[in-house]
This record gives sequence, C-alpha cells and structure tokens, in this order.
Amino acid sequence: MTTAPGMEGFSMPAEWAPHERTLMAWPARRALWGDLYEQAEADYSACARAVARFEPVLMVANPGDGRRAMNACGTGVEVIEFPIDDSWLRDNGPIVVTRADGARLVVDFGFNAWGGRYPPFERDADLTRLLGDHLGLRRRASTLILEGGSIDVDGAGTLITTEECLLDPSRNPALGRSEIEDTLCSWLGVAKVLWARGGLLEDTDTDGHVDNVCRFAGPGRLLVQTAPPDDANHAGLLANYRRLEGATDAGGVPIEIVPFGVLPDAWFRGRRLPVSYLNFYLANGGVVVPLAGTRSDPEALELLGGLWPGREVVGVPGGTLAFGGGGVHCITQQVPA
Repeated sequence: MTTAPGMEGFSMPAEWAPHERTLMAWPARRALWGDLYEQAEADYSACARAVARFEPVLMVANPGDGRRAMNACGTGVEVIEFPIDDSWLRDNGPIVVTRADGARLVVDFGFNAWGGRYPPFERDADLTRLLGDHLGLRRRASTLILEGGSIDVDGAGTLITTEECLLDPSRNPALGRSEIEDTLCSWLGVAKVLWARGGLLEDTDTDGHVDNVCRFAGPGRLLVQTAPPDDANHAGLLANYRRLEGATDAGGVPIEIVPFGVLPDAWFRGRRLPVSYLNFYLANGGVVVPLAGTRSDPEALELLGGLWPGREVVGVPGGTLAFGGGGVHCITQQVPA
C-alpha cells in the first residue's frame, strides 16, 4: 500500500518559493491548433524565453520536434524529447513536494485529459514518470484524477480549488467532497481545502480551473477575480467572492481577499476567449502574465506589479493560448528548489 507523501512530512510549496527550474511542453496536438499551430509555437517560445530570463526552463517536445523547439526558443531553453499528446504541462506534469530536510518527491496524479475530452492521452498520463526519472526524483502515484491547474496552494497548509472541476463526475465519480479533501491533504501535505464555486464561463475545456479565477498572492492573501455587472461572468465570480469572504487559512487566521476586477473582453473568430490575467506564472524574481491584446493589458500589469513588489512583471501573448484552452500558468510547471 502506497504511503501518501503528506504522511511523511512532505508538502507542496507555494509557487513563490524558490524554483530549481520550470517545465514546459512544446505544442503537439496539431488538430487542436489548426492554422494557428505556428502561432502557438511562437507564443509558447515567447513564454519559455520570458521564464528563462529568471530561471532554467526544460521543454519537452515530441520525438522529431526537438530541433524545431530549440530553434524557436534559443539556447536559454533546454529541450528534451519524450512522447506527448498535448502541451498543457501544468495539468499532466509532475507536482514536486518537499520536506524540511531538503528531500523532494514527485506526486503523480492520474490524468484523463480533462474528463476524457481530448483522447488520446496515454502518453501525457505517462509523462510524469518519464520526467521524474529524468530529474532523478522518486515518484509516488495516486489514483486521484487531478490536473495541476485545478488547485493552488499558499505553502502553509491551505489549498483552493473549485467545485465545478473537482466535483465533476468525469474526474472521480466514486469520490465525494470529503474523500477528495482527505486525498489532497494527505498527498500534498495541506490541512485545509477552500472551495470556490467555479471558473470562467468561457473555460469550457477544464470545467472551471481555479488558476483562472483565484490565486494566492502570498501568505494570507488571495486574489479573487471579479467582473462588472454587465459581464456574463459577473454572477459566478461574485458567488466565488462571497463564498470566500471571511475564509480562514489552515492556521485559523482570516485570509485577506483581494478583488481583481480586470477581466479582458477578448474575442477571436466569433467567440470570447478565456484570457485571465490571474493565469500568471511566478518565476524566480518574475511574474509572467498572459496578455489579451486589449486596452486592459497595461492596467493588469500595473496591478500585478503592485501585488508582487520586487518582481519584474513581463507580459507575453495570451490570445492564442486561450483559443487553445489555457494560458501561461497552464503551460508551465515549477520544480521547487
């Protein structure tokens, strides 16, 4: 019987804790991108180069695509070839937990491509094993189906997720809320789970991942996306905000809820894109933010800069990523130092 890492003192660090490197994967599912495939490559490489200004980046590419990735990303990004189905490594890649004595461990949750939406996914489901071996880290496999973008942690025992995603029957139909909470606590070393209601209406690919609507911004501080009354997302985001008001962290201390009211109105090919500035990625000393190409971009960068003093805020193109179903946070995964 596999021992859950949290029972041995391991826990998932906050994203602002020091990183050894960032993991990414090169665009692979060409049918998803269609005529935007080359633009997706350009935007993934722009994100990789931005992150590489702050820390090492390891890019996974399908066999045969490694040279293309290296040419696009430049010498600052290391590229390795492993078989992959898709390129949203936050969701199917390793979650590395750490312990006070410096030990690290890869947690390998089950992956079924967002409730079976995008088959095949067997190679993506096996990627954590391959990367764990490549990084020289021990691995523990959990039967819980979980995407990395569906959770966020404060590094001090508190985790946030959404009911819309984790309670969706396409993930773990035999498990109830309390059983999912128990598994998250024992495998990621957290003591309290906060449940937001759901994600953005446009986020139909992930069933409402939390990294588009709620992000920890330091111990005891939670950013919560809001929207004006004339926005279709207003009611759902307000429900999240009201539910989280008065929440306490794992230590019983009230959490500062910070409303983030900038949500771009970005449209492409007749549909609104789920571009969220909260889908940022915290690199060592940097904040890499997806931009919508709208007039709200500068305001969002300024707000995030104020929330992360001492970090350089860098914007990268986010429209094509959103068209494909994600953002900057979705295509990156940190390896804690």
